[in-house]
Amino acid sequence: SNQSSDNCSLPLCSKIFFPLSKYKMPVDLLHPSAEQEASTHKLKRLVQSPNSFFMDIKCPGCFQITTVFSHAQSVVLCGSCNVMLCQPTGGRARLTEGCSYRKKVD
Repeated sequence: SNQSSDNCSLPLCSKIFFPLSKYKMPVDLLHPSAEQEASTHKLKRLVQSPNSFFMDIKCPGCFQITTVFSHAQSVVLCGSCNVMLCQPTGGRARLTEGCSYRKKVD
């Protein structure tokens, strides 16, 4: 009895304040882009996920691979040649020049 004749399931009062044909959201909140999702805070993402990861760092001298946490809080040295691979900063560890890395997969 509260509906008009145009077969809409919304009550009459919501059609007066929010006509469906006129207003659209400027941003799709359920389907954010990858760049937008990566730039948001780790707790405010659609699905919470950490910014940190484990990585394999290749030593520039002996090419030995060492697994290091991305936000390491201490200096990491190569196991065989004692070259410094990364040094801590306030957030992510800074790689030494010449070192290459790749993210570890699960």
